Amino acid sequence: MKNIVLGFSRFFVGVLFIFSGLIKANDPLGFGYKLQEYFDVFHLSFLNGAATGIAILLCTLEIVLGALLLFGFWSRKVAWGLLLLIVFFTLLTFVSAAFKVVTSCGCFGDAIPLTPWQSFSKDVVLLVLIIIIFVNKDLIRPIFKKESTQRNIAIVVTLLSLGFGLFTYNVLPVIDFLPYKVGAHIPSLMVIPPGEKPDEFEIMYHLKNKKTKAEKDMSDKAYLKTEIWKDDNWEIVGEPQKRLVKKGFEPKIKDLIITDASGTDYTKELIENPYYNLIFVAYDLKNADEKAIGKLNALALNATQQFNIRSVLLTSNSAQDAEAFIKKNNLFSEVFYADAVPLKSMVRANPGILLLRNGVVVNKWHYHNVPTFDQLSRKYFDK
Repeated sequence: MKNIVLGFSRFFVGVLFIFSGLIKANDPLGFGYKLQEYFDVFHLSFLNGAATGIAILLCTLEIVLGALLLFGFWSRKVAWGLLLLIVFFTLLTFVSAAFKVVTSCGCFGDAIPLTPWQSFSKDVVLLVLIIIIFVNKDLIRPIFKKESTQRNIAIVVTLLSLGFGLFTYNVLPVIDFLPYKVGAHIPSLMVIPPGEKPDEFEIMYHLKNKKTKAEKDMSDKAYLKTEIWKDDNWEIVGEPQKRLVKKGFEPKIKDLIITDASGTDYTKELIENPYYNLIFVAYDLKNADEKAIGKLNALALNATQQFNIRSVLLTSNSAQDAEAFIKKNNLFSEVFYADAVPLKSMVRANPGILLLRNGVVVNKWHYHNVPTFDQLSRKYFDK
């Protein structure tokens, strides 16, 4: 029975660690954004610049520990590593859940979003299983007993894990779990479909009786139904609070608003353009790759001159910073503004490029692998 429990624990923990590591390594930049949230909460903002590098290393560590556990290599060291890691993550997810400091842990990236309490529960289960592994670590036998074989397999697993994270960081996720993935129709993802209900809220009032000094909270519906508002002895104290009563349907894209420098909304015009249009996304102009910006600028110029393709640059920087950036780089594209959160979701690159037509994401690229103008012309514009 002990061997059965140990075998199940090893298999479950090993597979879950590999799966979790691969899912996050598929989108290391996104995992890096999540780490930055934790860094800001715990006043470690000085680590923000290294967030993506830390993300890739953590993903590699998860995959390697999971693989070594399944292979049975170096059981004592692996058991210690798993235990320390899960204790840390369990404490982290508990703090996130109890104090509501981070709304989503990012344990499985955007593929399987978990609430903080779901994430904490998952870590508690893993903690129990890892304790079983730790207590029985001396019973684990390696699949291959030769030390050189163990070392070579570990090196290969480490290099493949690290290489996968570096590849997706420099190219784009292999599987895109974000709402702006290729083939997505953006306008339909921004609305609530017929038959679905939005979030249901109620307004809460805090009331105080002038005579008795009694206090109580009351919803807006109860406030009107009881007609307490007719009693001059009761007065509303403070600002009314909005409280969620029932969770409704939430559009996958709920925060995309594109404006010009004066604040005029151009969202509908840009995303529903029936013709091909190039969307360059650089949420942070200060850290955008300027060499790539130059290539995209030339691409936009050729596309407009030869096919009348509209090209725009979306950024979250201020209009003043954008103006300076335009002059410095002789930018040809129109410039519009949006919040950094949706821009980071559009494409995991700074800058990145989306090809839109009639609201559909036809294709998207990291600045490292943007096709040439001739390639775009042959595949899209000439047809």
